[in-house]
Amino acid sequence: MAAGPAGGGAPHIAQNAAAGETAYIQYDRKIAERACEWLKDAARRPGDKPWVLYVSFVSPHYPLVVPEEYLKLYPVSDMPDAKLDPEDGFDPHPWSARLSKGTAGLSRDQKRRALAAYFGLCSFVDDQLGRVLGALLAAGLSDRTRVIYTSDHGESAGARGMWGKSVHYEEAACIPLIATGDGIAQGKVCATPVSLIDAHPAILQSVGLDAVAGLPGRSLFEIAGEADDAARLVFSEFHAMRSPSAAYMVRQGRYKYIHYVGFAPELFDLIDDPEETKDLAADPAFASTVADFEAKLRAILDPIATDARAKADQKALVERHGGPEAVTQRAAGAKNFTEVPPEILSQL
Repeated sequence: MAAGPAGGGAPHIAQNAAAGETAYIQYDRKIAERACEWLKDAARRPGDKPWVLYVSFVSPHYPLVVPEEYLKLYPVSDMPDAKLDPEDGFDPHPWSARLSKGTAGLSRDQKRRALAAYFGLCSFVDDQLGRVLGALLAAGLSDRTRVIYTSDHGESAGARGMWGKSVHYEEAACIPLIATGDGIAQGKVCATPVSLIDAHPAILQSVGLDAVAGLPGRSLFEIAGEADDAARLVFSEFHAMRSPSAAYMVRQGRYKYIHYVGFAPELFDLIDDPEETKDLAADPAFASTVADFEAKLRAILDPIATDARAKADQKALVERHGGPEAVTQRAAGAKNFTEVPPEILSQL
């Protein structure tokens, strides 16, 4: 299947940054409120049966519209310029070039205002999380509850001319992870690389259940209680939105290797170059490192065959919805986020 329509990285994401209210803001406030109510009720329930509460906030997802009280925390004039901006001469990797035009034509002020709005949304969701943790403390449950704070992905936030995810650079692939509570050492920083597949066994362990045989991942709490293992391998893959082909990431030790089907790979030294500004893949001095990481990737999967299966699934999905032309017409003018249905808000 050919790649989908070339996108420009959604310049309107940054262009439309502003102070205000959205359905997402209302949704997150209500989610925090319902979580607080649930915890208050949990404190009154008898018995020692373990429980799990999943609290999911949409913010800081765009639209980059945030209440004024949070936006004013980040003066636009204080915001830094975007890292590796193509308008400053940065030449993006050919695979991600179609995404690296998301801020083209925007003024410096617009770019900084978008970043300020994003930071404001982060502070907004921090407040909602604070409400939930305050309710946990007030309910008297914090001493026997574990809390995992994390996210599904990061945000390019203008770096390399992009807003959104869809790439394996640190700003998009590296996510926050903080754990606290019963049996977790305070103030410890764990240097072992982990991923979201390690959250599932951690949750099961916390409620007294065994990990599911055959599934990948180890409990985050087990990993955190051991000596750091910087050599642990973390893997990720991407086949979707506007990608010309598959992209795979293998992170181990100090290096991150990004493999693109049909394009040259990238290699970054995350110790010497944490901002991933210097691709080492074409440097003859790192040829053996590149070969070693490609072998590690191929021990996990066949990159070409896996991409072919993904593209076949995508093609079948498009055909079920009327074919490429019908899908393209339907998507014309579509927003880069899913609206919250009014009936959902009314039910919260």
